[in-house]
Amino acid sequence: MTPAEQAHRTLVIMPAWNESEAIGGTIREVFEFGPDCSVLVVDDGSRDNTAQVARDAGALVVQLPFNMGVGGAMRTGFKYAKMHGYTRVIQVDSDGQHDPRDIKAVLDGLQEADIVIGARFADKGTYTVRGPRKWAMNVLAWTISRIAGTRLTDVTSGFRAANAKAIRQYVDHYPAEYLGDTIDSLVVAIRSGCTVRQVGVSMRERQGGTPSHDPVKAAVYLGRSAFALLFALTRKKNEPSSN
Repeated sequence: MTPAEQAHRTLVIMPAWNESEAIGGTIREVFEFGPDCSVLVVDDGSRDNTAQVARDAGALVVQLPFNMGVGGAMRTGFKYAKMHGYTRVIQVDSDGQHDPRDIKAVLDGLQEADIVIGARFADKGTYTVRGPRKWAMNVLAWTISRIAGTRLTDVTSGFRAANAKAIRQYVDHYPAEYLGDTIDSLVVAIRSGCTVRQVGVSMRERQGGTPSHDPVKAAVYLGRSAFALLFALTRKKNEPSSN
């Protein structure tokens, strides 16, 4: 493999839990509309045939023995990326809400930063939230923007890319707690020297399956997100390994 080929090795990571309805179509869209890449599905203890559907669509699959949550699934994906020499990674929802047509724009942001967030509230698309969830997102965005030294509007977005430096950081310190995969991982990475930017993306309706949020969960989002941010801010600064 030439240095040029190595420099552009891209891995799309899809954490998936019981997503057999949507994941096949999502993978095929990534291959059709995204840049040259490999797709890794981390099957997070699914009880349906998510893993087989993903393989049939052309993805690589790692199956976890039980449900670990998005944080645990993504940490597995980052370890795979580092082990196999990928230099760019992007997380994409397996339910089709992230538009594969936006993958290239998010990855292109890595020319200027170590981590790039595909932001739903950055003058693109029509995605909206209301009530306590919106209040929490606004407070989190304002706080983490100050830590990052740049304006961020959607710090809970899971549509985000990482370069080799950020991959090493994530392998060593990616948290598995609730909201850790978004808030905690971002704060720790910033405090450990990773730079962050955002690009506007559109958000689609889930292409199948059952949404993970309901009104009751949304009502307690504010308290949980505040706790997650406080926990992240108390973590010690970490330096990514050089291996």
